[in-house]
Amino acid sequence: MNKTFKDSKVRLITMTGLMAAMTTIFTAYIFHIPVGTNGGYIHFGDSIIYLAAAMLPMPYAMLVGALGGGIADLLTAPMWMIPTVIIKMLIVIPFSSRRNTIMSKRNLIAPIISFFISATGYYIAEAILFGTKTAIISAFSGSFIQSGGSALFFYLAAAAFDGAGVKRNLFQFEG
Repeated sequence: MNKTFKDSKVRLITMTGLMAAMTTIFTAYIFHIPVGTNGGYIHFGDSIIYLAAAMLPMPYAMLVGALGGGIADLLTAPMWMIPTVIIKMLIVIPFSSRRNTIMSKRNLIAPIISFFISATGYYIAEAILFGTKTAIISAFSGSFIQSGGSALFFYLAAAAFDGAGVKRNLFQFEG
């Protein structure tokens, strides 16, 4: 294994851990707003997952979502941990990390697609956890507010990071 490959792998693992920790903090503690009686809450942790999905290769971004969201729910609403791990892994799929910038045409619409993945996933989880299928309005309205705020925060951070060349400087590998 050459030094460049090892350095890039270490960098990817480090960024994955850092972004998972940031996801946990932004989900569980910063702007954490409980909603409803089902243990759900609004947060901006998804914006960090979106950034990870636009910056890291798919398996690393999925780890950010699973670890960050899962740990946050373990700390704040444990009954949601398993659905969250699955859903947060799935919301990275619409994004692409293959550009030198965070914002691309694909990543511009990806948060919208992720909203539908998240809302549908949490609706199914709520129906399983609470035995009701009438939760569609609460699942989609809560997800809409959370995903909308996270999308806005993602767009602002992506513009700032792209302006500063963050992705280009962090992820330019030789060879």
